[in-house]
Amino acid sequence: GITVEAIAQGNQGDLETAVNGAVATGELPNLTMGFPNSLSRWYSLDVIAPLNDYINNPSYGLSPEVLAGIFPGPYSSGTLADGTQLGIPMHQSEQVIFYNYTWAEELGFSGPPQTSAEFKEQACAAAAANGSDDNPDNDGTGGYVYFPDASMVSPWIWAFGGEYINEAGDGYNLNNEAVLNVALFFKDLYDSGCTLSTPSFPNPEFAGRLALFATSSSAGIPFQVSAMADAGNTDVWGTIPYPGPDGTLVVNAFGQMVGIVRTNETADLASWLFLKWLTSPETQSEWVSLTGYFPSQAGVDVGTRPDDDVIWGGALDLLPLGKAEPNLPAHGAVRGAIRDAFFAILEAADAAGIQAILDELNQTAADLVAESQ
Repeated sequence: GITVEAIAQGNQGDLETAVNGAVATGELPNLTMGFPNSLSRWYSLDVIAPLNDYINNPSYGLSPEVLAGIFPGPYSSGTLADGTQLGIPMHQSEQVIFYNYTWAEELGFSGPPQTSAEFKEQACAAAAANGSDDNPDNDGTGGYVYFPDASMVSPWIWAFGGEYINEAGDGYNLNNEAVLNVALFFKDLYDSGCTLSTPSFPNPEFAGRLALFATSSSAGIPFQVSAMADAGNTDVWGTIPYPGPDGTLVVNAFGQMVGIVRTNETADLASWLFLKWLTSPETQSEWVSLTGYFPSQAGVDVGTRPDDDVIWGGALDLLPLGKAEPNLPAHGAVRGAIRDAFFAILEAADAAGIQAILDELNQTAADLVAESQ
């Protein structure tokens, strides 16, 4: 039999620090969880084993049914440009938009926006409503909470029909037409007075009708539920995808994967057999019930959770819309550069100024990729 010892490592930062330290000492585990860019970095150091031969093995690989059931977003986040598979997704979360259905209906809208133009219309209507009521304290609020980290910017780029990874899959393309169009869309929302900023997570602002739209991870749903209760707000709300100009709808799918650390042939096979069991639909069903994360496979039985928690169930329905961010080793650093650039575009004088910021961002990303190699 196979004996497995689970060793808790704290949060993701603690885990990465522990694995990096183990790489230096050579005292490595047999398997490790990690975000895709971390597995990619460890693979470049010859620490992580490729999984393709295990996955495709006719005796102990993944069945065609199981493989087809893994959502493309989280699975592709562990796939390198050359097709090497670094990990199997353990679970997933989504970056979504929180949306107040009750308030939107009062503003005259019958449902969530299906295009970016409709998104602006609703955001600006909410901002106008707060600006024209009898409460001066909520002036300048009502629309879309603007915090442009990469988790938020990425799905907007995809919804606008773009990508920001280059065609070879080994670098970034952050100054293309789609990225520019997203930046111009944000700038227009900002200049129109339809965005707001918050000092921290926007849960109280969304609960207080200071924002019709707020970006959040699906893992933030319980915190928003608590904020609504604290505010005494009984509005109906839920999660919606990011809408593009032509009606494309997208969410950002992300989560940790499990990879095999190279040891020896026998130990690596044992690791694979455990990994196959750990990420199987049956095991994921139990994992989802305990953690509240979403499954990475369509065939996972989630029980009555969608009926018991309709907001969670609504977000579950968005999983087929998921796409994943790049898994390049430099992506952690590039994410910070994306955030800084998309704050800077708000102060640009015109489209040419925004393009210059994106050109600089693209060069910064190229430099960070070069440094990571």
